[in-house]
Amino acid sequence: MKKRRTKAQIAQLNSQIIEVLSEDHPQSVRHVYYRMTNPRLPEPVLKTEKGYQQIQNRTTILRRQGLLPYGWITDATRRGYFVDTFRNAGDFIRQMAGLYRGDLWANADTYVEVWCESRSIAGVIEDTCRDLAVSLYPAGGFSSLTLAYEAAQYINIATRNGRKPAHVIYIGDYDPAGVLIDRSIDTELRKHLNSAVDMRFHRLAITEEQIDLYDLPTKPRKETDRRALHINETVEAEAMPAGMLRAMLRNEIESFLPEGALQAIKEAELSERDGLISLGAAMGENWCRND
Repeated sequence: MKKRRTKAQIAQLNSQIIEVLSEDHPQSVRHVYYRMTNPRLPEPVLKTEKGYQQIQNRTTILRRQGLLPYGWITDATRRGYFVDTFRNAGDFIRQMAGLYRGDLWANADTYVEVWCESRSIAGVIEDTCRDLAVSLYPAGGFSSLTLAYEAAQYINIATRNGRKPAHVIYIGDYDPAGVLIDRSIDTELRKHLNSAVDMRFHRLAITEEQIDLYDLPTKPRKETDRRALHINETVEAEAMPAGMLRAMLRNEIESFLPEGALQAIKEAELSERDGLISLGAAMGENWCRND
């Protein structure tokens, strides 16, 4: 039986967690857990569910103690639903100005979207997808028929029914289920696409080659799982360091953009937002004057 950690060992584990998140955030708890399983660390945790629970517990304590910013841990599995209200039309325009986005893909010759196996991964890559203005679909395992249908309808519209190709980028686990989920999503999407749409499906991570290349932590497959019998060692997508995963995704998406498109659209957005803010301020003044 493993002995309980001493105060010094707990302090070391806390320090490791804070250091990893200081270097790169936000991350999911599972991402942090996989970083903490590195045997080269002074205080590693076991690659077990108990090890995961220990990291979950430590991150909770560190956040409540004010030693770890709450925003450094992402959890896309639980979200609230809100109703936005505004004092007047001017207030509405001022607040919405920050949401204004130019059409980054207006001159691109392809349509791109991202799918991932879990909401945990979605929380880690969401900001990257938002910055590059691509749709993100967390499948939550094997995707629902409704989600696949609705996504396919959007692809039909975005590609103008096949006038330009669609590229679907996928991130998921390398395990018996994970290597089948992306095939299932691919199949379901194609069932509802216009026959003229040329859709190309890319598995960005996790791949067999990446496991060796990045020395990703593995665990044995479940003996009871009879799917994809060629897979002996499994790797969760969260085993890929969050910063590395975001960088890989950004590079992949930007490869489909016209050169200089991102910088140009950001400069245009700043100008448009300033104009909207000025308009909102003027409308707010008129509203108050009429009152």
